[in-house]
Formats: sequence, C-alpha cells, structure tokens
Amino acid sequence: MVSSSAPRSAARADPAAEVTPVGGAVVPGLAAGLGPDRLWSANFRAYFTARSVAMLGDTMLPVALSAGLLSYGYSAGDIGLVMAASTACFAGLVIFGGVFADRFNVRAQMIGADLVRVGSQSTAAALFVSHRVRLWEIVVIAMVNGTAAAMFQPGVASTIVRVATDVQGANAVTRTAESVASLAGPAFAGVLVGFVSPGAVFAVHAGTYLTSAVCLILLRFDRPPPKITAAGSFRADLAEGWREFSSRTWMWSVIVVWMVFMVFVVGPYTPLAAGQIIPEHGAGAYGLVNSALGAGTAVGALCALRIRAARPLRAGSLALFATALMPVSVGLDLPVAAMCGCVFVAGLGTAYWGVNWATSVQTQVPGTILNRIHAYEVAGSVAMVPVGQALAGPAAAAFGADHVLRAGGAVTVAVAVALLAIPAVRDLRRVPA
Repeated sequence: MVSSSAPRSAARADPAAEVTPVGGAVVPGLAAGLGPDRLWSANFRAYFTARSVAMLGDTMLPVALSAGLLSYGYSAGDIGLVMAASTACFAGLVIFGGVFADRFNVRAQMIGADLVRVGSQSTAAALFVSHRVRLWEIVVIAMVNGTAAAMFQPGVASTIVRVATDVQGANAVTRTAESVASLAGPAFAGVLVGFVSPGAVFAVHAGTYLTSAVCLILLRFDRPPPKITAAGSFRADLAEGWREFSSRTWMWSVIVVWMVFMVFVVGPYTPLAAGQIIPEHGAGAYGLVNSALGAGTAVGALCALRIRAARPLRAGSLALFATALMPVSVGLDLPVAAMCGCVFVAGLGTAYWGVNWATSVQTQVPGTILNRIHAYEVAGSVAMVPVGQALAGPAAAAFGADHVLRAGGAVTVAVAVALLAIPAVRDLRRVPA
C-alpha cells in the first residue's frame, strides 16, 4: 500500500512545478531532468530485473499449486490451507523482518531470503517430479516461503530509494512490470503444466528467485545504508518502529481505512467474482475480466509516471473512486465487455493510488526506520485480506453475492471519501528534491 509534520527523509524525490489544479488535486508537469537516462541507472536496472522476474514467478505459482494438488486428489480446501499457511507466516513475521532489516545488512537479508526460496521451491519441484506429494510437506514449504517473504519485503522500500533518483518513476515502472507479470505469468504456467508438469513450474519459480538474488548481488552503492545507531534491544527497536508509525497521522489513518477496504472489498471480490462470472459467462470471460484488470493497473502505473501531484495522497484518493466500478460491475452482472471496461478503469485508479502511496512512504520516512515502518504498513494491509476472504462465503449466503459486491462498491466510495476527509492525508505534500 497502503502527518504533514512527519520527519522528512534524506531520500530524493521528484522535483515538480505546479500547474493547473484538476479536481482539487494539483497536478504538476514533468520536471526537467527526469528522463529515462536518469531513471534507468545500472543499479535500478538490476533491481528492476530482480523484482520483475521474481514477480513473474510469483504469478505462476497459484496455477502450479492448484493444478498440482488437484492432480493428486487434494481438494480446494487443501489448496486454501497451503496458501493460508504462507500468508499467515508473512503477515505474522513481516514486522520482525523490518527490525532485522534496520539493524543489519538489508541487501544481504533480501539475498538470503531469495536463496531460501530457491531451496524451498526446488524441493517442491522435486516432490512433484518424483510423484511423492504429501500435503504436510507442501504446507511446510509454504510456511518457509511466507517466512522468507517476510524477511525480504521490508527491504524493498529502503532499497528503491537507494537505486532510483526518481522514486515515483521507479515505483511506476515496477508496478507496470507487476501488471504485465500478472497477465503473462498464469498463461505461461498453464502452458508448462499442460505440456510438462506442475513440477516444471516450481523449478522455473526457483530460477526466478535465483535470478533475483544474483541481480541484488550486482547492486553497487557509494555509501552504506542508514542503520539504527542506538544499541537498543530487539524489543526496543520494535517498539520504536511502532511509535514512529503511530506518530504519523497520515500513515496510520490510511492503514486503518485500508483495513476496512481489505475486509469488505478486496478480500471478498476474488471468490465472489469467480462465483458470479464463471457460471454465467464461462471461465474464458473470467479470464478476460482479470486481464482487463491487469491492463488497467499497467496503464494506471504509467499515468503515475507522468502525472505527479503536489499532494499525492489527495490525488490518489480521488483516483480510488474509480475502483468502485470493479465490484459494482460484477454485482450488477453487466455484459462481459462492460465489466471489462469497468474493471480496466478500476485497475487504473488502484494503480495510481498505489504508486503515490508507495512513493509517499519511501520519501517521507527517514532511512533508519523506513524498513520497520514499511513492515508495519504492509502487515496492517495484508492481515485483513484472509478475513475478507473468510467472510465472503457467509456474507454471500446471508445476503446474496451480488448484494455483497454492490455493497463493496459503496464501501470503496466511503473509503475514498474518508481518506479525503482526513487533513493529514489530503494535505500531505510531495517531498521536494
């Protein structure tokens, strides 16, 4: 994801000249000197390759996991158990990963997490290739992956401000790559499963983490990253991270609002949309709707590359209104073409918010606490997704899936209004270069 008095970081942001206000948000023109040569430095190229390749592998995994377990007679509930094991370990441990990242060598921690996942996914590949698949082993592998992800993720925020002089541009192109991966990864995984085996996808996934680790090893920095200077205890560092997080009204208020969004909109959307679209229009239509969402997020990220608001969270909150079209269009059972159009626009708004949020966190927070704060905001967001997924079924049974989805649209509008109503959020200004 995802107060004006918050400390400013030494990380560089994008210089921008304000121009005409649009819808209440000041939209600046592109600043001089933010050309592609400045963004695509050797360090950023290595980082971008690491993240893009790893994200491609991550989008392949659900296909391989589902197809592989089903082929051995396991149920959809078993697949959910494996995914929940990974998510629970990630959400529960990412805060501790943030403390480790601030105390020690964050790049080494990220490389180590990648190498652990090379081993875990290679093990999964061997199990599937040898036809010796036991559920408890896959659950353990998922827990290892979730733990490794919890150690990796906190370092993303502090690394991107070290490899990119244009932080918003870096977030935008990385988000675009993520969107492209969400389109290409499942299709590629499906081909591998169909023509080879699920084990082949796990082997490729292990290779993506190896590529990521090699790219991170290739990063070259002129100075070491900022570190915690006081020799405090682990508990004290954890408490300091919470104090810093809770002292920034713009940050904790966004996370509180976002938790509501996760429970009532994001969590229920995927299972309920599949249940609405596939029986009525077929699996192909569901694939088209998901592709439209991926395309919309790619375009939204590119818009964030060009449109740089002086008050980024205000502009992002305005864009979030478009996200209401996603659950509403499915809840109203619009024609497939209309659903695709609505979901495309929704993806655009979501991506524009996401880039502005990530850039605000990375440029507003000092480097010595950035990893811990990023960990707190990630944990607050991710932890609520399984809650929304778990409540989706009972809510649909009680009120009807279409009504739950339409209510999700109303909640999305309320979320955007709530964010705009918080002065610390709507008035947060971009950090100058």
